[in-house]
Amino acid sequence: LGLMGFQDALYKLNLAFDDAKVVDFADEVMEFISYHAILTSSQLAKERGAYSSYKGSKWDRNIFPVDTLALLEKERGEQISLTNRTGKLDWTPVREHVQAYGMRNSNTMAIAPTATISTISNCIPCIEPIYKNIYVKANMTGEFTVVNKYLIEDLKQLGLWDQDMLDQIKYHDGNLQQISRIPQQMRDKYKEVFQIDPHHLVQVTAARGKWIDQSQSHNVFMKGVSGKLLSDIYIAGWKAGLKTFYYLRTLGASQIEKSTLDAKKFGFTQKRTTVETESAQITPEACSLENQDCESCQ
Repeated sequence: LGLMGFQDALYKLNLAFDDAKVVDFADEVMEFISYHAILTSSQLAKERGAYSSYKGSKWDRNIFPVDTLALLEKERGEQISLTNRTGKLDWTPVREHVQAYGMRNSNTMAIAPTATISTISNCIPCIEPIYKNIYVKANMTGEFTVVNKYLIEDLKQLGLWDQDMLDQIKYHDGNLQQISRIPQQMRDKYKEVFQIDPHHLVQVTAARGKWIDQSQSHNVFMKGVSGKLLSDIYIAGWKAGLKTFYYLRTLGASQIEKSTLDAKKFGFTQKRTTVETESAQITPEACSLENQDCESCQ
């Protein structure tokens, strides 16, 4: 089993992706999925038999995904940073069923990237925050515009959805942070992925990961060019017990012209200027063996 539309759920709950509550929500959702995925596989094993190499497996030794964190710490000789390792469900019936009947599947969960099928299903890919509130997607069938339907609905409810608002959203490439007409709470709710701290996204994935028997495709979205920041993100994932990362995605420094916008409407040219993150403004230092923070020597 995989998962997609996690951001859709947060929109419906009126939660900003970088809210601390999202870590707990990801934890609870994945525990529920894990519970029923494992139990169902064991029920299939009761009906059809366990998979051929079940004997001696972790399942057979009563080692569930959440238990492997202790194995990881033992192998490394140090604790991982993920502290919350308890769930809200009673796992005793699941463990007893697996011990009695085994597992039909050696693995039951893997959160894979779902870009195209998410678009077909009209939801946001995988476990990620929204990429852009408005953008053009291209594939073999051609190009089409993708718009954040939840944002439009909220703007309509506030009486803010009009041609001028659409033009401003286009002008800022979907970034709402500089559109003063939009309330701050809504701007927080509709942050795009490059506006969210990548360390927070690692923590969300780590909370989810302890319930998954295989792994999950966690993309790193990083704004700026700091090698130290990139290293810190990967190290944070390693310390939190993540099994894998997926792609590193960075943000282009330039923007395309908007052919449907009046270049004079906003009183300046179509080139947008945004406030860069602190990490993107780091001034490179001269290489020195005595400089412990030198990015080139990490």
